[in-house]
Amino acid sequence: MLNLAHLDRLQEGKVLLAYSGGVDSSALFHLLLANNIRFDIAHVNYHTRENSDSEAQDAEALAQKHGLFCHTHSCRLGGANFEHRARTERYRFFGYLMEKYGYLYLVTAHQLNDRLEWLMMQLCRGAGLPELLGIRSIDTREGITIIRPLLEHDRESIEAYLHYHSIPHHIDESNTDERYTRNAFRHRYSTPLMREYRDAIRRSFRYLEEDSDLLIEPVEFEQIDQLYYVSNPLTMRSLLNGIDTVLKSFGHVMSKNEKELIKQGGTHIISRRYTVSINTDYTFIAPYDNNTVMDKGFKEECRRLNIHAKLRGYLYGAPNAFALIRRLKDV
Repeated sequence: MLNLAHLDRLQEGKVLLAYSGGVDSSALFHLLLANNIRFDIAHVNYHTRENSDSEAQDAEALAQKHGLFCHTHSCRLGGANFEHRARTERYRFFGYLMEKYGYLYLVTAHQLNDRLEWLMMQLCRGAGLPELLGIRSIDTREGITIIRPLLEHDRESIEAYLHYHSIPHHIDESNTDERYTRNAFRHRYSTPLMREYRDAIRRSFRYLEEDSDLLIEPVEFEQIDQLYYVSNPLTMRSLLNGIDTVLKSFGHVMSKNEKELIKQGGTHIISRRYTVSINTDYTFIAPYDNNTVMDKGFKEECRRLNIHAKLRGYLYGAPNAFALIRRLKDV
């Protein structure tokens, strides 16, 4: 029998389940029912497969059968880097639902194999501890608290649960397509490792998450208009992790070189679109504007406050953000 992690939190109020109808989310759906968790589901139809429409209809029928509400979103995402754009699209949808209907938590069906696959991919790209542990048991994304109750369970155990209880589910045929990076890692590396070292892998992730909580201070930026700001934490590693989180919410994943620049402190332009300015006490992130013509008085005030020139263009057209920085600098 599978046990849900963070069961006490899930019982605090109504939650939203990200539901695809596949192996993992189908198991989680029935586990939430079995534990009397109050929830609705959200399903995204990308129209990428022949069965996409029928899977969306099945999600609505399943929710109706159990007296739940099924929120659906239909989109077509052409072009390159589908996985990243699909992730951005669905979390935008989830965020909208969380705010509109007041769900307490977003619940996703990530499990132990997903966690290992992510770690291996990040390890091969060059990453630190926060990136390696990108899939955490409790996390926040753009103000949403995410709970992943299945992270202690591997895919084989979840499939056994579905079989034992005769729970119907869809099989995503794209999971066999090794053109997707995750699938290649899954079939070549993570699945064989999980079969042989499952218990040790599970323990290792527990220790890594505990170590991460001790070593890296949570950094949450506040926002006014399009300006993000935070009082600098004790370590650059913690600040870098916070900056990385904000930029990812914009759809930008920092390169190794960009991260090395940030570590040096000071002010930098990222991807020619964002200004990251690290001062003595505060760090600011804002859109980069190099075209605005500013009056002399504004420039003089910026010089007095030691506001970097690369941040001024945005602030000139954002009086609320500029007033905030002026208050922070004058304290």
